[in-house]
Amino acid sequence: MNDTQYHRLSDNDTYDDDDQENSILAVGVGDVELQNIKWSTKNGRDEPSPGSDSFADNPRRSYDDDDENDDDDAGYNPLIISQNNGHHTALSADGHSHDDNNEIPTTAKHHHRRKLRTPQVYPQRWVQLGYLSTLALLSDWVCFSTASIPDIFELAYPHHTNLGEGIIDKFLVMNVLSCLFVTDIVSKYGLQTCTKYSSLVMTVGCWLRSGLGIVTVILFDVCKLNREEYEYITKYELIDGYGPMFGLPSFPILVIGTLMVGMAQPFFQCTPPLLSAQWFASNERATSSAIALNFNQVGIAAAFVVGGIMSNDVEGLNRYFALIAVISTVITIGTFRHFEDLPPIPPSASELEKMENNHGQSEPPFSVSVRKFFKTPGFVKPMVAFIFSIAITNVVGAFIDEVMERGGVTDRKAVAWAGCGFEFAIVLGGIILGRYVDRTKKYKSVTLACTALSLVFILPLGLTQHQLGKEPVLLVISLFLLGFFVGPVQPINAELAVDVTFPGDETAVESVQQFGGNLCSAMLVPVAGRAAKLDYQLMPSVPLLASDIRGDVIFMMALAIATLCFYRSFNAPLRRSICDGGD
Repeated sequence: MNDTQYHRLSDNDTYDDDDQENSILAVGVGDVELQNIKWSTKNGRDEPSPGSDSFADNPRRSYDDDDENDDDDAGYNPLIISQNNGHHTALSADGHSHDDNNEIPTTAKHHHRRKLRTPQVYPQRWVQLGYLSTLALLSDWVCFSTASIPDIFELAYPHHTNLGEGIIDKFLVMNVLSCLFVTDIVSKYGLQTCTKYSSLVMTVGCWLRSGLGIVTVILFDVCKLNREEYEYITKYELIDGYGPMFGLPSFPILVIGTLMVGMAQPFFQCTPPLLSAQWFASNERATSSAIALNFNQVGIAAAFVVGGIMSNDVEGLNRYFALIAVISTVITIGTFRHFEDLPPIPPSASELEKMENNHGQSEPPFSVSVRKFFKTPGFVKPMVAFIFSIAITNVVGAFIDEVMERGGVTDRKAVAWAGCGFEFAIVLGGIILGRYVDRTKKYKSVTLACTALSLVFILPLGLTQHQLGKEPVLLVISLFLLGFFVGPVQPINAELAVDVTFPGDETAVESVQQFGGNLCSAMLVPVAGRAAKLDYQLMPSVPLLASDIRGDVIFMMALAIATLCFYRSFNAPLRRSICDGGD
């Protein structure tokens, strides 16, 4: 058998019966189907026949489901296939040969090519990411839609002036409650179904917020209605006390629509790690999660820019809300048409391994996963870093107009563009640093560096040196750099938490983090708002160094210092990265 070459069967081998010279064949001559071949795994268990139905349904459920043959199959060790001038011989690991005409353990009933499936990625993954990211964008656009135009909102709703703390807090509270249910719902119905119908709920909420404002836009802009007719229509009330039928809705209706969007948002913000695991390769996951988790910041940027440009008066606010509703409708239609379920083949070794271990079973209930996570070494510290990041970005976003005013930036459009730059810096930082973490897996060092740098760039947002006066350029640069470094902490630590809890439920991991992040934000945003009114004098007796610093900046710096001190002791195995070591 000098001309014989032996090959151990593995998950990475391709069995192509058409190539008679170079192919690795299981048995026989000609076209055969590879079936009932047994090989051992690292844990010593027998894996399934690649030709069985269970293998075709789930490439990593490699355990033999044929109970009738369990006794007969129990003795097989890893097989080695040889090819010797067209004559094929199978040898077990103990060296005994099985001639293809006699003892080879296979049944070649079907005649076609079969390839053992290995991790594979598909172009559709970018479509999936695009829709999930855009839905997240729209949800936060709604949340912060009037953050940069509080004066216009007060004109439209004069009895509800506490916009920043009121509407945003209501949205975040509903978001927190929804996070408690999103894991079990996604586990039961799947990511595709949940994404589609959550987008529909969000769209209905957007239309409730806009009322029938789109009608006035059509009548006035398209039909060229005169001003008197327009004002009559916009003031007409079908039911007294519930606001104009074709204008902005009453405040209770506005709140209901906002709560509906808040309820839908976790289905877009808790699922990016799941989408990354199901569709993206191991060296793409941190980047894809960074895009999906941080793309909501583009929605906040849109709120600053579009809201600032369109909403110069109540009529403009009406048009602005109608625009959001129309865009949400278009994206929802696209989601129903294009958003898919699972890929044909998983994209990574860890996802294949997880499918094998689950045996097609659904994930455990959310409450069970939560208890398990908090017992897992290394889970709490990424969660704390995530909460720190989301709290800082939400506080800065909620009070961007006040922050910019401190530096001498008072023009509404300038404030809007500064806020837009802050949000885009978050997205850019997530992509760049996420890509670095994908290559290096240096979650800890990147998080510590980002947290330390954020401490530096928070300071100019509320510190005024009396000798220098207001420095708008320094303020804007610090704002952008803060976004670049503090924003990526969220997706990086979302992926880290999934890594250390592998093979846990990715949606459950992110639900816990979003629950903690939004709950803390709901509490910290009003605290920061009150702290912003406090002004502390530094070295007033030394004219050259005399300064003052705002309380909200001290508060955010304290959060950064506490996070640094707590996070630096992180030391836990990266279970999923270890599983992906061969990718």
